[in-house]
Amino acid sequence: MDHSATVKIIRKISEVRREDWDRLVGGGSPFMKWDWLDALEGAGCVQERTGWLPHHVVIEKPGELLGACPMYLKLHSQGEFVFDYEWAELARELGVSYYPKLLVGVPFTPVTGPRFLTSSRAHRPELIRVLGQLLVRIAEENKLSSVHVNFCLEDEAELLQQLGFIRRTGLQFQWQNRDYGTFDDYLSAFRSDRRNKVKRERRELLQQGVSIRAIEGEELTPAHFSTMFQLYKGHVDKLYYGRQYLTREFFSELARRFKPNLCLILAERESRIIAGTFNVQDHEAFYGRYWGAFEEQRYLHFNVCYYAAIEHCIRKRLQRFEAGAGGSFKQLRGLDPQPTASMHYIVEPRLKRVIERYLRQETSFVDERRATLLEKSQLKKADA
Repeated sequence: MDHSATVKIIRKISEVRREDWDRLVGGGSPFMKWDWLDALEGAGCVQERTGWLPHHVVIEKPGELLGACPMYLKLHSQGEFVFDYEWAELARELGVSYYPKLLVGVPFTPVTGPRFLTSSRAHRPELIRVLGQLLVRIAEENKLSSVHVNFCLEDEAELLQQLGFIRRTGLQFQWQNRDYGTFDDYLSAFRSDRRNKVKRERRELLQQGVSIRAIEGEELTPAHFSTMFQLYKGHVDKLYYGRQYLTREFFSELARRFKPNLCLILAERESRIIAGTFNVQDHEAFYGRYWGAFEEQRYLHFNVCYYAAIEHCIRKRLQRFEAGAGGSFKQLRGLDPQPTASMHYIVEPRLKRVIERYLRQETSFVDERRATLLEKSQLKKADA
């Protein structure tokens, strides 16, 4: 690394110029873009009151940003989707303060993507190592319990493992585009009994007078975002475990500056919106994020969240659809399990030993579960 480079911690992403940060993101995850992260901060979703304190790490030399990672000092484990509540309880039993801890990732967003942004492909491994070593030093010098790098890329996971981070494997259900030309082409990939059930689920909704459409980019209006916030909040309020992480202001900020990456899928009856999903997209992938409905209707959720999203991906020739965390029922709609990686550095030796044992067992279980689920895939083999 350039000897003139310096490292610093910034408390707001606005301390870095948008064009400098996004130059590092390049064609990577839209959730790592400056506008997305800044909107979370500016709209009050990420702040001390919500238990997310920005401590972003940047490496720079005069006139150039070399590397960066979005990091937060966390006062709890909410909104992460890599669940470590049992670890916190174990730490308490050992007399270790688990909070605050450090988290590298995108708040409230269980989507795999680069967590370490680097300016040079050739120097990327070196920059990742430097950033990883810095995270460890920050945790140890400030007597923090741990560092967590959630939903990271494989090259990041491998390099962090060399620094003493422990890998945690998860599963998410994703759809892969096998070069389908139409939704009917996709249906032909199903096993026959499941194909007929999908057709029936789509047909029943049409018979109830419900139409579904995708609205994206500059077609989106402030009214669409207002409605989507109502759908999002209404769904959160219905869940006994629901937590409203996002504010109305966040949706307004995205309406102002993130439209090219946004797509709403809306269900309507008699020109009235009855349900919808909020989605993010880039040049190759579609990310399902938030769902809500003003009224209940059989098969409405499956049609809006999955079938319409897949149809949109086929039409736009997107390569995959990531439907978010949880939900093995997604496999019945043609989404199969894919592994995710998160990396964890545990400072206290006793706690680390126990978590290492726990993760060895958990990884074995996750691997076996994925193999079992793949055997139950509703899709025929690609070469069948």
